[in-house]
Amino acid sequence: MAQPLFDPQQLPIDAIAGEPALAPERLTPAWLRGRFIEQPAWTPEGAEESLGSLSKRPTPTPASVLIPLVLREDGLTILLTQRTAHLTDHGGQISFPGGRAEDYDSDAVDTALRESEEEIGLARRHVDVLGTLPKYLTGTGYCVTPVVGLIAPPFELTADPSEVAEIFEVPLAFLMDGLNHQRLSVQLPGGRRSFYAMPYGDYYIWGATAGMLRNLFHFLRA
Repeated sequence: MAQPLFDPQQLPIDAIAGEPALAPERLTPAWLRGRFIEQPAWTPEGAEESLGSLSKRPTPTPASVLIPLVLREDGLTILLTQRTAHLTDHGGQISFPGGRAEDYDSDAVDTALRESEEEIGLARRHVDVLGTLPKYLTGTGYCVTPVVGLIAPPFELTADPSEVAEIFEVPLAFLMDGLNHQRLSVQLPGGRRSFYAMPYGDYYIWGATAGMLRNLFHFLRA
């Protein structure tokens, strides 16, 4: 199984990223929609370095995830999943709904919407796609396109028990605050590797998911 060779929650925190939280007006549907239309100049952070996975893929596998922004009365939230422990890649970890591209998918957005329907039962008619973020290369051998979309309640979710152990939401404002972005590192046989973590209550968000959230943060604060 391609699982990390360490427990990230047992590592010391090297640093807190510490950038100021995004202004509340940047966390509204209208502002977000305008930002994706505007497409300002900004620099994504690097892809996730291999964190001790056992991936043997010679070339990255195309994949997509949906970053679902849920319109709640007290502010936007991001919908996340906890993967079932037995999965080969990222088992037990916090992730966005999504997965590998199939030949019959029309594009990266189609992949994200299809996988979200399959994993958590989110019908694509509920997703107002705003745009995509730069591709993100994971240590387990995937080249992931993050697709950002607004989700307006009411909607129904049904988790696929073979892939998803839990579905939950985290306030967007919490995740878009550099004071909640931890930087950690670990010494592995191939050298020292660094990554981000964004713990929220009982949920430990780290690795590729945290890396893609960092890029969303940079994009929105540019």
